[in-house]
Parts: sequence; C-alpha cells; structure tokens
Amino acid sequence: MPTSAGGPFDDSVSVVRFALAAQNAGAKALRIEGVANVASVAAVCSLPIIGLVKRDLADTPVRITPWIEDVRALAEAGAAIIALDATDRTRPVPIKDLIEAVHAQGHLAMADIATIAEARSAAGLGVDLIGTTMSGYTGGEPPPRTPDMDLVIQACDLGKPVIAEGRYNEPRLAAAAIRAGATAVVVGSAITRPEHITRWFVDAMAAETAVDQPVLAIDIGGSKTAVALVQGSHVIARRQAPTRPADGVEVWLQSVADMARDWRGQYDGVAAAVTGLVREGRWFAVNSATLPVPARFDLASRLKDLFSGPVVAVNDAQAAAWGEYRFGAGHGRDLLFLTISSGIGGGIVIGGQLLHGSSGLAGHVGQMPVPTSGSEYLRLEQVASGFAIATAACKAGHEVDSRAVFAAARAGENWAEDIINDAVNHLAVCLPGLQTVIDPQVIVIGGGVGLAPGYLSRLEKALSRLPTIFRASLMPALLGADAGLLGAADLLNRRTMTE
Repeated sequence: MPTSAGGPFDDSVSVVRFALAAQNAGAKALRIEGVANVASVAAVCSLPIIGLVKRDLADTPVRITPWIEDVRALAEAGAAIIALDATDRTRPVPIKDLIEAVHAQGHLAMADIATIAEARSAAGLGVDLIGTTMSGYTGGEPPPRTPDMDLVIQACDLGKPVIAEGRYNEPRLAAAAIRAGATAVVVGSAITRPEHITRWFVDAMAAETAVDQPVLAIDIGGSKTAVALVQGSHVIARRQAPTRPADGVEVWLQSVADMARDWRGQYDGVAAAVTGLVREGRWFAVNSATLPVPARFDLASRLKDLFSGPVVAVNDAQAAAWGEYRFGAGHGRDLLFLTISSGIGGGIVIGGQLLHGSSGLAGHVGQMPVPTSGSEYLRLEQVASGFAIATAACKAGHEVDSRAVFAAARAGENWAEDIINDAVNHLAVCLPGLQTVIDPQVIVIGGGVGLAPGYLSRLEKALSRLPTIFRASLMPALLGADAGLLGAADLLNRRTMTE
C-alpha cells in the first residue's frame, strides 16, 4: 500500500490512518514511502513494512531508494523489507551495492523491475523479492491501462517471491495476479488516492453521457455489405448492397466507398466489422468459401487510404458481441454472444473487455470441433448452422433453405422438426463446456437461425437436461443487423478517447 505521495493526504497522520485501515481490513503488509512515514507507521502497526525513499535527481531517472544512506535510514525507521529501483538505467549507486547494504542491515531487499531481463539480473545479484513495480514506466511511452500479467508469470519462474505491483486497481486484477503465481499484490492508488478514484468515476460517467461525433461504420459479410453513420447508440443513416464473393476485396471496399461517398465530412473515423479473422488490422479468411480474403490483407491501411480519420477493424461477430454488451441484451454483463445464421460466429466480453485472443480467434465458436457418430470430427457450424440445416434437408429429399425448414416445422412436418432439433442438440452439447470455461453471466443468441421462432425455446429445453450449475442463462439478441455496426463504432470511439 504505497502512500499518496503528492496528494492532499501526503502527510504522516494520513498515512498512519491509511495503514491502520488496511491492517484492520486484512492487509498482510504495507508499502510505505518516506523515512518519517515508515517510522510513524511502524510505531502503531504490527504489519511488516516495505520501505522506500523517492528522490528526484538531476543526473539519473532512478527515483526509488537510490542511495545507500536511504537504505540505512529506512532500516532504522522500522522497514522489514527495503525496495530499490533495479532497472537497467543510469544510476548513482550500483544495484549490487544497494542489495549488499540492505543485507548488511539484516533486512530483505526487494527489486523493483520493468522487464524480465532486469528481474533475472536482480535475482542473480541476490535480491530476496522481485516487484513488477516499474513495468510500463521506463520506456518513455505512456504506461498501459492494465497490469503486466505476462511479466508476473515470467518472473515467477525465477524462484523468487514475486510482488505484483502497477495498475492493480480492481480486485479481479489482484486475484488474477495471484492466479498467475504472485506471492502478494501491492494496491496503491485504488486505496490511497481519492483524487484518482474520483477521476475514474468521473471519466467513466462522462464517457457514457458524451455525445460522440458520427462514425462511418462498415459491415462486410458473406452475402451483404452495409454502411452506416452511427452516433452513440443510434444508426443515423444506413445503406446496403449485396456482397459478391467472387468480386474480391478491392471491389467490396470500393462498393463501400461508393455507398458512403456523399457522407464525406460527416464522420470522424471509420469502424469496420468483417467476416473472418482480424489481427492487428490485417484480415484473414476463416472459411474462404464465405469470403475469399487474400492472406494477411492489410485492411486497416486500405481503409485509411479510402477514408479520413482514425480506423478500427474487428471481426463482425466480435463487434456484434460488443454492441449487445453496450447497447443490447448484455446490459453491461459478462457475456458470450453467438450469431447462428448461415454459419456460426461469436464474441466474448468479460470484465468490460472484448476478448480477441492471441490470434483473433476468441469467440469463433463455430470453428470448435465436435464429435460425430464415427471417428470424424466436424466443426460446430457444419452441424448446427443454417447451412447445416439446409444440407440435412437436402439429404432428406427437400431442396430448401433453413428458413423453409423452420416454416415446415411450424406447419407440423416431422422431418423438419427432427432436423432442427438435431442442430440444436449439437449446440446444446457445446454450451456447457463454454459455460465452464468462460462462465459468462448471460449467453446472447442472435442471427437469422438463432432468432427464428421456436429456436431459443428448443435450445432451453435441450439444456434443461443438464445440472442447474451448467445451464446457461440465455437471452435473445436485441440489436439485430445493427449490432456489428453499433459495436464497431463504439470500439472506435473508446479507442480514440484513450489515445
């Protein structure tokens, strides 16, 4: 628990009160800055203290316990552990000398590092604990908004206790650090900086009430391409044209430019939601039969060539998941979104974050392998999508699409009812596994098949055979064809607010 250095509570009386409150609430140790503060807290608290001194020096960027004199003063004040900057930067005293000075006082040395290389070096020099304190603060760029969990995981492999520190401002993040192997977590501003806490709330509420400038939103699917002017949660104007897969990507994008030509000057950025994988702005085909996208097509750069303003590109189902989370059935809850139409796509929002995954595959539920009656494995969309329903109907002697199969089922045709139930059961087998892995508060079902009359009730009936703990809470999607447009536009707005 660092002190509120530089804030209105930066005095020993306030620091002692923070320390007592933390001790009473179950904290296991205190991280305190300043010799006087350490002495004041040590006099009234029984918890071990990680002590440090911060100095602004003209000839070095190192601020945390830079001098041996600081080590001695902290030890005399009552610190049990002494933290020191162990980053690879110009410094007044070698790291090895500081560690030896700490040990000479009979205390433990904690190395505040920014990289795994610095952690290895500090471990080799005999430091007792490793803190991820400096991650994101030594490279000259603004620090990221979230903790460096990868650094925690890597540091834990060095065999030293790891103290996770830096941007742990939510309980879920602290819990994640413990799961990653950290021995303890230092929580600072979220406890000791009321001015920061207030600003977080103010900024969050302002983001919800701000009137965003319109965004040009694009949705390129296997059968249609839509463009829209989106402002906040509203589609101001919308246009649509068929997507002809054989035309190729340049023709698809030129069609978008043609449809939006007279909107130039009316929007502040471009947000594209597209079928397939999107990774760092590059577009990849998942199923080239749906859209034959060239490998690693640089979609973000091409959009910048065609349009003005900032650009974001995302998978269409992931964009729709974010749209339903922000403005639709999700109501801000953790969710798994499934769009069941000709194929099956999806997106995951957990803890207010849209998950992309390392390769962009997060949420692509339709690509999950499912067992069949033989030894062969098929993808879920091959057995549970609108395409699968139409294929099964054809094999049964009925040359119809999935919409006609649902109509036949409503008319009492047993063959149609059997085909739909078979597709539903394939999905129902997969949902418990997804529920146990992701554990969303709600699963939102969208798409032409997923929202067909009777589909959701069939799915709920299939899931009713499971133990209650594995049953998903199902909700129909509310935004329809606008979900991807609204979600992509909102993702662009949120990115530009943080840049």
